[in-house]
Amino acid sequence: MEIKKKDAWGLLLVLFLGQLVAFSMAAASFASSLVANLGVDAPLTQSFFAYLLLALVYGAILLSRRQKLRIPWYWYLALAFVDVQGNYLVVKAYQYSSITSVTLLDCWTVVWVIVLTWYALGTRYSFWQFLGAGTCVAGLGLVLLSDAKSPNEQDPSKMPLLGDTLVIAGTVCFAFSNVGQEYCVKKNDRVELVAMLGLFGVLVSTIQIFIFERKSLEAADWSPTMISLFAGFAVALFMFYTITPLVLKMSGSTLFNLSLLTSDMWAVAIRVLFYQEQINWLYYVAFTVVAIGLIIYSLNESSSGDGTAASTEEPDQYQQLPSEDNSIESGHSLGRQERKQQEETHIC
Repeated sequence: MEIKKKDAWGLLLVLFLGQLVAFSMAAASFASSLVANLGVDAPLTQSFFAYLLLALVYGAILLSRRQKLRIPWYWYLALAFVDVQGNYLVVKAYQYSSITSVTLLDCWTVVWVIVLTWYALGTRYSFWQFLGAGTCVAGLGLVLLSDAKSPNEQDPSKMPLLGDTLVIAGTVCFAFSNVGQEYCVKKNDRVELVAMLGLFGVLVSTIQIFIFERKSLEAADWSPTMISLFAGFAVALFMFYTITPLVLKMSGSTLFNLSLLTSDMWAVAIRVLFYQEQINWLYYVAFTVVAIGLIIYSLNESSSGDGTAASTEEPDQYQQLPSEDNSIESGHSLGRQERKQQEETHIC
């Protein structure tokens, strides 16, 4: 009974953390969409404060350990550069597209991760995983179709297809970032990874802000509302980067992907209740198709992982070398058999 209670509490904790991830992603999307609607175009500055929080918190923890970096710093610099570009493109997309389209199109990351791991890491996927990814692509194609079919329902200043293109380009960067983070985490703990990601993210975003966003920041009206939106985005993204490794460690990618689908429904609620906009019926069909595709992919991902683990364990049973004690005992037994054979021949 006590074990079942612990399992139940552990499951509730994972579900709670998964919903925190979904809520933090939806909150960051909501803040970005409000900033875009207020006429401020500063996606790099929004990400800058999130990276600054990561650097301050996790950098302090890393300094307290007084350890050398386990991975060369230039790998973290490359990883941070790709991650900053991904955040820039996705946040930039809110200038042109709706919050619902941007959040759902994030699922393109799954497709690009498959392509990258196939060619870069040699990972092989089953038929059902390809079927799940293909189903996701079909659902995301419906999102593009719904955005292309309803231009009159959008703000005249919006260009939905351009925003969708920016999101898809951003997911390519996120795919490189995810694969790189996975590689770093396998060789290191998450504290060093997140701390270095925050530190070099601050460096890269600062340089790009000085080049691309200086005029936009000078022209922006820094009202209390605008400052609170930038702060809210930074806190939401900090929560996302902090909780995501915990959810992946405790439950794997299955619950993580399903939790991100909850953020899409948060986006629907925000668009309907706050913006009071109608949503094309194709979006709900697209959401259903993407959900089915992610479920197929995630379930077969876990089953294939179990299969590979089992296959790697089986040969070990046949490849065990005899221990020193066993070799001595086998030597004694062989010696006894030789003596018995000699005695038998002597008697004969």
